[in-house]
Amino acid sequence: MPQSKNPEIQIRVVRGEQIAQFIPALAWLRITVFHEFPYLYDGSDEYERAYLKTYLNSDESLFVLATDSNKVVGASSGMPLKLETDEVKAPFIQKGIDPECVFYFGESVLLKQYRGLGIGKKFFEEREKHALTLGYRITAFCGVQRPDDHARKPAGYRNLHSFWEMMGYRMQPDMRTQFSWQDLDENTASEKEMMFWIKEHPPQA
Repeated sequence: MPQSKNPEIQIRVVRGEQIAQFIPALAWLRITVFHEFPYLYDGSDEYERAYLKTYLNSDESLFVLATDSNKVVGASSGMPLKLETDEVKAPFIQKGIDPECVFYFGESVLLKQYRGLGIGKKFFEEREKHALTLGYRITAFCGVQRPDDHARKPAGYRNLHSFWEMMGYRMQPDMRTQFSWQDLDENTASEKEMMFWIKEHPPQA
């Protein structure tokens, strides 16, 4: 089993139907972490559980879990882009990238007290290893775009762009889409702009 820098934290990979037993914990984790800036997500347990069940539909889908004494404290997901929604696939098609060639990374969520231990790096490494084993040569994800002067932006907030670049991903300003969710200070859901990041992997020997 892969290890993090902290010997008490276990990194576990689960695929397809193996994910089912973790859905309640993953739903709680997503709601908890996505409350924070920049997502400010006001989600429901019912919606989260329904969303997470989409990962059960393919043996190629996975979650990389970080656990502490068997409690899920972090998680990172991925699935073939071809199984994603049209709003996720469209920017790739428009840029001439075949969705069949792309493995798409969903969320990475980690409780605050476990950050800075190298777990985020393990999340990327395990998902990339999985994608390359399946024959995908492009991995990608997207992140929400918030204005620098957003009212809820915490003092001292730093985005993850430098970390993503260190992991080999490049921002794609011409590849954008919109996701809809309800912010903490909203009464209804609204569209949020998302921008994609891509990494192309050389063929394996």
